[in-house]
Amino acid sequence: MAKKATKKAAKKAPKKATKKAAKKSGKKRVPNPAFMKPLQPSAALAEVVGNKAMPRTEVVKKMWQYIKKNGLQDKKVKIMINADAKLKPIFGGKGQVSMFEMAKHISKQLK
Repeated sequence: MAKKATKKAAKKAPKKATKKAAKKSGKKRVPNPAFMKPLQPSAALAEVVGNKAMPRTEVVKKMWQYIKKNGLQDKKVKIMINADAKLKPIFGGKGQVSMFEMAKHISKQLK
C-alpha cells in the first residue's frame, strides 16, 4: 500500500480589519475660510474670469468653464491644458501645462 502524502493545511492570511463607516452626524461640512477669502485677479487673469474679487474656488471654476467652452483640454492627454492667447500670459508663456501646474500659475495671478 502506498502511503498517502499528508496535505499541509494552507495557511490563510489573517483578515484585515475593515474600516468602520464614518459616523454621519447632522453637521454640514464647513469650507476652509482660507479658500473662501476674496482675492483680486491680475489683469491677465481678469480677461478670463472677470475683474471683481472672488474666492480661489470660484476662479478655478471659471477657468475650467473657459477651458471647456474653448476646447483647450488636450484630446489625447486629458490632464494637459493647451494655452490660447488669453491663457499664455497666465501660464508664464507656456503653450501647454498640466492641470496641477495650472493651479500653481493661477495662485501667482491672485493677490
